[in-house]
Amino acid sequence: MRYLGPAALTAASLVLLLATDQGAIGMPATGTPAASRPAPQSQAQSQPQSQPQSQSRPPSQSLAPELAAQPLTAQGLPARPLPAQPLPAVAHQAAPLTAAAMAAGTAPGSAAEPPPVRLRRTVLSDPLRARRSPLPVEVFTGAGFDACTAPPLETMRAWWGTSPYGAVGVYTSGRQRACAQPRLTAAWVREVRAMGWRVVPTHVGRQAPCMTAAGKMQRIDPAKAVQQGKEEAAEAVRAVKNLGLRTGTPVYLDIEAYPRGDSACSQAVMDFTVGWTQALHKAGFRSGFYSSTDAGIADLAAAARAGSAPLPDAVWYARWDGRATTTDGAGRLGDDLWADHARIHQHRGNVQETYGGAALTVDRDQLDGPVAR
Repeated sequence: MRYLGPAALTAASLVLLLATDQGAIGMPATGTPAASRPAPQSQAQSQPQSQPQSQSRPPSQSLAPELAAQPLTAQGLPARPLPAQPLPAVAHQAAPLTAAAMAAGTAPGSAAEPPPVRLRRTVLSDPLRARRSPLPVEVFTGAGFDACTAPPLETMRAWWGTSPYGAVGVYTSGRQRACAQPRLTAAWVREVRAMGWRVVPTHVGRQAPCMTAAGKMQRIDPAKAVQQGKEEAAEAVRAVKNLGLRTGTPVYLDIEAYPRGDSACSQAVMDFTVGWTQALHKAGFRSGFYSSTDAGIADLAAAARAGSAPLPDAVWYARWDGRATTTDGAGRLGDDLWADHARIHQHRGNVQETYGGAALTVDRDQLDGPVAR
């Protein structure tokens, strides 16, 4: 996934609402423990509901930014990243790293930041409230990566145990995926999970009506946003079922960055997300939401404050600040929003790395949230 700040745009990745508390945004985890990855910073687990967000974190989350930018192997030795270089096809329409946006004065709270949008409260019924028991969940805490296309199995084998990563983001569905997925089958998913990898399913469909970047031309219709969100959720559910993934699996809706300040555009994105979440919950799956902190994540936080529901169970926020942490919310997520093992932070993008003799261009993520079951 790629991060796109508003400066570049103007210039051109719970619910269990605790099943009883609609006011709490975050995901209480229930379920059976997952197998542990050999590397200490990549331990998958299912968390009890009472466990706080401030639990002890793996070493990969406590590295200083300058060290977090240099991955370590499972044995604690420096990895051998190759120089970063762009590829002809990338997953996202990207701008320079977050540092460039911050230098332009568009960091959260800066004077150049667009004024807050005003969102209307959108509330639909939540099918999870009718369930007799909460959805099962598998939580992973540790380092992960996402790539435009599902990597070869040989690469996944080479990276397991030699890289710092224990989870992989995969584009499982969506009419606007940037790359083909010739290897993405139920057999591929089964084999990588047998190796120990955790999978993060992602859907790339319609985008914000005010999105300015080229390449993803299908946009949300504000008059039909809720219904379109439901339709795309149905497509996403079919895809993950075909891949052999089970009830409780999250699917993260990928909303690429868009310029903020247009209330009608932001409202359409949030209405689409509410429809998406309701349909996923009805089918027995969790809802996730990926976007830039300066676009969709900021609007999602505003929608939560406005009381819209149901909202996604987990958020995947893109801010390329080199900080391998999920605790600060990049200035957009307070401690009361998606704080209970319901966050993924994409902290660096378009990095070419080599482990076990196999090279990939990836985006780096830090996870403390739900993954596929």
